Amino acid sequence: MSADAGVAVDLEGIRDWLRVRVAAYVVRPPEEIDPLVPIAQYGMDSVYSLGLCGDIEAEYGLAVEPTLAWEHPTVAAMADHLRGRLSARR
Repeated sequence: MSADAGVAVDLEGIRDWLRVRVAAYVVRPPEEIDPLVPIAQYGMDSVYSLGLCGDIEAEYGLAVEPTLAWEHPTVAAMADHLRGRLSARR
């Protein structure tokens, strides 16, 4: 589902979605992913981060750079960035 099809742009919803996706890549329960801890500390490498960028593009209809996880290294920082971009589209 893309953002144009009704995906919420609320910050908490984006954070929760990112936690689930990061958890899937690092094979942990989403509850173990602290939004304020850099995702690299959970084992997210460049390959996983590239996959996450593809997930974001598919879910929210946003083209994101492969450097997203380095420029915004935590779930909270990524969510803030994505929310800003999604809000600007409206």
